[in-house]
Amino acid sequence: MTEELLVEILKDAFTNAFIILLPILAVAMVVGIIVSIFQAATSIQEMTLTFVPKIFLTVLTIVLLLPWIIDRLTTFTEKYFTMFITLVR
Repeated sequence: MTEELLVEILKDAFTNAFIILLPILAVAMVVGIIVSIFQAATSIQEMTLTFVPKIFLTVLTIVLLLPWIIDRLTTFTEKYFTMFITLVR
């Protein structure tokens, strides 16, 4: 295994992780901004108001995207398992 191959594998792994996490983090960020604007407009400073919607919508996003996430991770895993098998032979 060469250094170039290792760098390519790590680059692909980080890219996949970034692509998988991007929609989840985007939902959490948008919900956080909306709740912050709501809190500023109404002068409500309740701490649980920021966490409950963010956690609920983040979990909902993960559940809705789970088939896509599993497909993406399965494709990544199969690609590199078959590559490792060919390298060992």
